[in-house]
Amino acid sequence: MSNLQAVIRYGALHSDTAVLASPADAPNPWLSWSYLQDNAGSILNHFLEHVTLTLESIVIATVIAIPLGLLASRVRWLAAPIVGITGVMYTIPSLALFAALVPFTGLNDTPVVVGLVMYALLILVRNTVAGLNGVPEEVRDAARGMGYGAGKMFWQVDLPIALPSIMTGIRVATVSTVALVTVGAAVGSGGLGQLILQGFNQNFYRAQIVTASLLCVVLALFADVLLATVTKMLSPWARRRAT
Repeated sequence: MSNLQAVIRYGALHSDTAVLASPADAPNPWLSWSYLQDNAGSILNHFLEHVTLTLESIVIATVIAIPLGLLASRVRWLAAPIVGITGVMYTIPSLALFAALVPFTGLNDTPVVVGLVMYALLILVRNTVAGLNGVPEEVRDAARGMGYGAGKMFWQVDLPIALPSIMTGIRVATVSTVALVTVGAAVGSGGLGQLILQGFNQNFYRAQIVTASLLCVVLALFADVLLATVTKMLSPWARRRAT
């Protein structure tokens, strides 16, 4: 074989090697501005879905938990069963719970919302019971002396005094719910978990995974600060008492 043929063959082999480069050699940054620009609409849609799922779950859980907490604080023998049942529900692994609900609800947001409500109940019920039990009995006696009935007593005495404790439960439940919503992507639910799952399926695309994860953290921090501010606005007497 001539020298010219050898050179041509060498060049062809090295050219093929360059074309068939491994996917691992492709750029895979942890953060990418171009990814944000190219996918801004999709990221925003998933973020809004995440916010919606969190709000739905917390609102439903709060509506259920406050009456349960009131019942547990008024009927003492029911306190242990109510707290115990919500505690058992909290110990169920989230992915297993979501998957168990899918045959009844289908692959959508419903099993995720149901599961998130179940997980939030323990925190909310316990804080509601603690807040209501912390109302001084002399305050209730004074309200009774002023002619307050059961309904007026709850709305104008018990609930305002218990509000800081209830709001603390809502804050903790909201932050944990923001994180748990991401697990719902495994059963077809929306939210930022879909972006994280897609990033893993696309050769571990770091920019997508990190972007969605950071948005979850930002959302949780924002919700916590917002709820803390709302708590101070709704219960200024608690702030003065602490001072």
